[in-house]
Amino acid sequence: MKIVFTPSARDQFLRALAYIRREKPSAAVSFRHKAEKALSRLQDFPNSGRTLPEFPDSHYREVIVPPYRFFYRVKGNVVWIVAVWHSAQVPDTPDAKVKDE
Repeated sequence: MKIVFTPSARDQFLRALAYIRREKPSAAVSFRHKAEKALSRLQDFPNSGRTLPEFPDSHYREVIVPPYRFFYRVKGNVVWIVAVWHSAQVPDTPDAKVKDE
């Protein structure tokens, strides 16, 4: 399995890192490492993330790396990271478009 961020999810992740870095640079480094480790597990166990409690019937799942939620969908051999939100945000209906590359 390959893990790929959509452009908007990559932007959200980078903005989260920048926000954390402003307050405490070492915390940003730690968060990035924790996120990379958690997301890398999806290569071997793509369905290990939980279903979205708000939308249990959707094809989207999430991995939580406190305080952020990484939303993803498996399509073919790719785990698409489609959004990265702070856990205080309430997600709308998943509508990210995932395309094969």
